Amino acid sequence: MTNIRFALSRRWLGYLAVAVVFAIICVFLAHWQWSRHDEKLAVVHQLEQTYDADPIPLQQALPELSSYDAAQEWQPVEMTGRYLTDDELLVRNRPLNGQPGFEVLVPFRTTQGEIFVVDRGWVPTGNAQDSPDVVPAPPSGDVTVIARLKPGEPALGDRTGVPGTNQIATIQLSEVESRVGQPVYSSAYGLVVSESPAPATAPVPSSKPEVDTGLNLSYFVQWLMFAVGAFGFLFYVFRQEYRNQNADDDELVEREAERQRRRDARPRHDNDVEDEILDGARR
Repeated sequence: MTNIRFALSRRWLGYLAVAVVFAIICVFLAHWQWSRHDEKLAVVHQLEQTYDADPIPLQQALPELSSYDAAQEWQPVEMTGRYLTDDELLVRNRPLNGQPGFEVLVPFRTTQGEIFVVDRGWVPTGNAQDSPDVVPAPPSGDVTVIARLKPGEPALGDRTGVPGTNQIATIQLSEVESRVGQPVYSSAYGLVVSESPAPATAPVPSSKPEVDTGLNLSYFVQWLMFAVGAFGFLFYVFRQEYRNQNADDDELVEREAERQRRRDARPRHDNDVEDEILDGARR
C-alpha cells in the first residue's frame, strides 16, 4: 500500500503555502506588467488616431482658456493671429540628438483675442554662451499657424529659469502667463506644424514620437510561467519523496521497472551509444 500521508505533514503544508504565496506574487506582477503594456498600447493608439488628423479650429478644440482633455494630445489645431515676439521665451535643458539646446516658445494672439502658447521648435546652445547664438524670428503680421496640442508641463521642483533673462525651466503655463502678464490658455500649448506665410528660417520642428511598447508583454508571460513553475517544482519534489517513501512497495517497483523496460525498448541513436562510451571512459 503506497504511503502519501507525508503530504499532510507540517513541512509539506509549509511547502504548499510557500508555493501559493509565490504564485500569488507572480500573478500580481504579471497583472502589473499587463497594465503597463495596455497603457503603452493606448498611447500608440491615440498617437495613430490624432497625430495626422485634419486640423480643427483652436476655439473648437479649446472653447475655454482652461479647456483640455488628455484624449486631445497631438490633435492639430489651426489659428490665425499674430505672434507676440516681445514675449518670446526659451525653455532650458532641451537636448536633441545629444546636443544641448532650448525650445522656443512664442505667445500667439488669435484674431479672437485669446493668447495661445506656441512651441516653434528647437535651437542649439551657443558656442560661447549659455544661450542660442541665433533664434529665428517668427513671421510678422497676420499668420496662420497649425500646431499639435500638448498638455502643459509641471514645475520641476525648485528648478527655475535664469533671473533677468527670457529663459524658463519648463513649459509651466502658469509661469508663462506671469511672464506675459496676460491670461493665456492654461492647460495646453501647441507644437508648431506649419506657419503661413512661412519664415525664411525656423527652429528645428519637433518630430513624431516613437512609442516603445517595451518588453512588458514578455515579462507578463514570464511571471505567469514562474507561477506555474512553482507548482511544477513542488510536484517534482513531491514525486521524488513519494518514490523514496515507497521504495519497498511492490506495485510501485513494478511500475518503475515497466517504465525502464519501455525506455530500453526504444530505438537507440548514435548519440545514445556515444554517451554510453563516454560514461564508460569516465569510470
